[in-house]
Amino acid sequence: MNTKCLPWTGCLLFAWIFLFSSAWAGQVVTQENKAWARKAVEGEKALKAPTPQNSLAVLYFKNQTGQSELDPLQKGIALLLITDLSKVKGLQVVERVQLQALAEELGLGASGLVDPGTAPRMGNLLGARWIVGGDILKGKIDELRIQSRPLEVMTQKILGEPFSEGQLRDLFRIEKEILFDLINLLKIEVTPPEQEALQKPCSMNLRALTDLFRAIEASDRGQYKQAGELYEAALQEDARICLARESLQELKALRLVRGKKSREVLRSLRDQTSLTDQLSPEDPGKRAKTPKDVTTPSSIRIIFP
Repeated sequence: MNTKCLPWTGCLLFAWIFLFSSAWAGQVVTQENKAWARKAVEGEKALKAPTPQNSLAVLYFKNQTGQSELDPLQKGIALLLITDLSKVKGLQVVERVQLQALAEELGLGASGLVDPGTAPRMGNLLGARWIVGGDILKGKIDELRIQSRPLEVMTQKILGEPFSEGQLRDLFRIEKEILFDLINLLKIEVTPPEQEALQKPCSMNLRALTDLFRAIEASDRGQYKQAGELYEAALQEDARICLARESLQELKALRLVRGKKSREVLRSLRDQTSLTDQLSPEDPGKRAKTPKDVTTPSSIRIIFP
């Protein structure tokens, strides 16, 4: 029997199951997401729904360094935290596309989401008990400092200010340190299997992460062709990077892109201005190949795929 998906109905059914599975929320802001955001804002005054006990929304981080080449980190850090926190079964994490759709409905940019007057409102609209945002700051010499401020929406109380700092090539370690500090602050219990899953980095390859972050931004702007090319570029750098393969398949299933791009196109994308052009050597992805090359706090054990 031929196992190829010949009938179009079979292919579409597979795509539907893939896209709307609870294990995969997708990264494309759809018309359904936009309609939800519009209704949420229209019904804001009458909003009385109880907030789930362990619900959390991760807002975009605000780039305070004055270096525009770091802007992809604003959504990138949030993306990594959402991906990791979603692995905790007892925690309800708001999908990134819901956050993006709501930001668009309110006319807010990435930085506007974390303004003191905006963050609690976003928490209420998203139905979150806690919201997590933060800043990207300049650290020592050429280092970065990523600082978060988890806030309880109802009381508007800041629960702490976990932070981590280091060079850009240490981004995967920085995100993990903030992640585990957040889990401790929110008093979230994780099982041993969840702990093991949380310790695995999305990628240790800075170029791959940069391409992934820029792909998400391109997708949010509706530039799906560029987003697809950037997802492919990320996979060329690291075939096991999180989200990129699923996100590329999502674009194809929704018929927003088609076909593979040439290596020349992928190479040209990486030659454009990006995070790696300003703050890292020519091949930062090769800096850390093994655990012994990476310095991590003794309280965190990173599992390398």
